[in-house]
Amino acid sequence: MSIVLLFEQLLNGLQFGLMLFLLSIGVTLIFGVMGLVNIAHGSLFMLGAYIGFTVADRWGFAMGVFAGLAGAALAGLAMEALVMRRLYHRDHLDQVLGTFGLMLVCNELVVLVWGREPLMAPMPGWLSGSVLLFGDLQYPAYRIAISAVAVVAGLGVYALVGRTRVGMLIRAGADKRTMVEALGVNIDALFCAVFVLGAALAALAGLMMGPLITLESGVGEPLLILALAVIIVGGAGSLKGCLAASLLIGVMDTLARAYMSTLGGGGRAAAGMAVYWLMIGVLLLRPRGLFVR
Repeated sequence: MSIVLLFEQLLNGLQFGLMLFLLSIGVTLIFGVMGLVNIAHGSLFMLGAYIGFTVADRWGFAMGVFAGLAGAALAGLAMEALVMRRLYHRDHLDQVLGTFGLMLVCNELVVLVWGREPLMAPMPGWLSGSVLLFGDLQYPAYRIAISAVAVVAGLGVYALVGRTRVGMLIRAGADKRTMVEALGVNIDALFCAVFVLGAALAALAGLMMGPLITLESGVGEPLLILALAVIIVGGAGSLKGCLAASLLIGVMDTLARAYMSTLGGGGRAAAGMAVYWLMIGVLLLRPRGLFVR
């Protein structure tokens, strides 16, 4: 593999890692703050992509992004009010079963509305070209845009959680819920806002990835597995760990697929297992994740 191709694969890995970060923020916030295992998070990725595709196909990409975020936020609000609120005080097995059922419902809903035929979301024309980085390396502008959106969203969440009064209440509510409630804070509304924020971030990841993947029922589930690996490697509730683990897994997965594709089917399987070997290694050395003591 040439240096230029290696550099291109590294950029692909960083872009994929930043997309994973966008998807994983919501999972790590919801699990780290509320202790809720949400298997249906990938469904919000899927709903955001489908709603965005439908609106963008008729009214343009910008309207598609707005509609996808709004639709996923409303879906997240409904999920939280109807299902999640009843699972907060249940054990993790009940949460897994409840949100798994929700995931199946969302998959069937997508089949009912959009059908079983796979769809390709349109890419905005002004982002369909390439950017000359150095030498002969031309890199797709759309992949650069995905990275930029993920960085801006990550900085926004970091500022919200780490630098504002709302973020302080979220962190306090995660550790001392009863005490925060005694101070007059509506902790249920606060947790609902965290869940809706996580839903919107998952939808943003789906909207940005839509033009690069094939949309079909259950499209978010393989990515959800990687998002759970990100939380295990980085540590639940740690935004810093979420970013580091996302980039590490994104680069490792991309490079493994690029280098081992010449080995045929066995090579692709081994590349797919690289992430899980990393997860096993971290669990053995730091069971709570790299950035959680």
